[in-house]
Amino acid sequence: MKNKSKTQKKIFHFVSLFPEMVESYLNYSILKRAKEDEKIDFRFYNPRDFTEDRLRRIDKRPYGGGPGMVIEAMPVILAVKKALGKKDNKKVKIIWTSPRGKLFTNDIAKKLAKKYDEFIFISGRYEGIDERAKKILKAESYSIGDYVLTGGELPSMVMTDAISRQIDGVLGSDDSIEEKRLASGAVYTRPDTLKYAGKSHKVPKVLKNGNHKEIDKWRLDH
Repeated sequence: MKNKSKTQKKIFHFVSLFPEMVESYLNYSILKRAKEDEKIDFRFYNPRDFTEDRLRRIDKRPYGGGPGMVIEAMPVILAVKKALGKKDNKKVKIIWTSPRGKLFTNDIAKKLAKKYDEFIFISGRYEGIDERAKKILKAESYSIGDYVLTGGELPSMVMTDAISRQIDGVLGSDDSIEEKRLASGAVYTRPDTLKYAGKSHKVPKVLKNGNHKEIDKWRLDH
C-alpha cells in the first residue's frame, strides 16, 4: 500500500501584548476549519511573560524624548526565541508589522506560503518596539497600507489570512482561489429582480444567457 503524501502544516506564531485580539479572529470560518483539518496552526506569545519586572511592565520612555512609551527589546526577543525553539531558521519567516515596511501584496503572500513553513508576526503597540529587536532577530518589515494603526495585530491578521489562502487545501478547492480563475469584483445571486424603494434592480442579462464566452468577457471587463 502506497503512503499518501501529507502537506506540511504551516504554523503561525504571534508575538503581541493582546494575543486574544488575534485569536478571536482566527477562531472563525475558513481559518478555523483549516486548523481543525491540521493544515495550519496558531500559537501566541505575550512579551509580558518574558520580563523580570514584577509588575510585568515592558514599556519605557523613548531616548531623545517625545510622547508615548516604547516596548523594550529583550521581552520581544525572548518571545520570538521561544517561538523559534530549535527550528531551522531558513524555513521560518519573522515579520515585523510596520507602516514603514514593504507593501504586502498577494504575490508576496504566494511566495511566502511556498517558501516558508512557519511565520512569526511581531506586533508593536504604543510608540513601537525598540528597533534593536528587529536588527537582532533579522525581521523583515511589511505594511498593509500607507496609514498608521494603533497596533500591529490587524496587519498580522490580514497577512495571515492572505498567506493561508495560498496553502493547499485551506480553501477546500483550488478553484476557490479567485486569482487562479477569471473572477469579477461584481457578483450577483437570487432573486433575479431586487425591488427596493420603488425601483427594480436586475441581474445583468449576460450572466443568465448560459454563454460562458460572453460571461468570461463580462467578468474580465468588470
